[in-house]
Amino acid sequence: MVAITEFQKIGFGLMGFSLFFLLFGVLLYFDSVLMAFGNILFLSSLTFIIGFRRTAHFFFQRHKFRGSFFFLGGVSLVLCRWPIVGILLESYGFVLLFRSFFPMALGFVLSAVNIPVLNTFFSSSSSMV
Repeated sequence: MVAITEFQKIGFGLMGFSLFFLLFGVLLYFDSVLMAFGNILFLSSLTFIIGFRRTAHFFFQRHKFRGSFFFLGGVSLVLCRWPIVGILLESYGFVLLFRSFFPMALGFVLSAVNIPVLNTFFSSSSSMV
């Protein structure tokens, strides 16, 4: 069992708020203030969850330089009130940075079919006819 520290609990709370502000900013036609606040909360939550040194190491690895450049460039464009271009750059940088995590996440989602409660929702053997 992995123990979660108080800083990590704060980080997960900040992550929830950041996702809320980013989603709310997009729903309000790319409101730059809400999206900038969501980006700042996302970066600070990542720092709280994994630590400052690991966050810096994650973003500034040699093979992740292009993804970090696009992601942090998109954050800076959102902070400079260019939200649509900034979000597009952030999205591309996010995909480049976290592409090694996507197969693991997909495997986790596909393993949800084996959970008995969710199995009833995903079963394709029953037909409506």
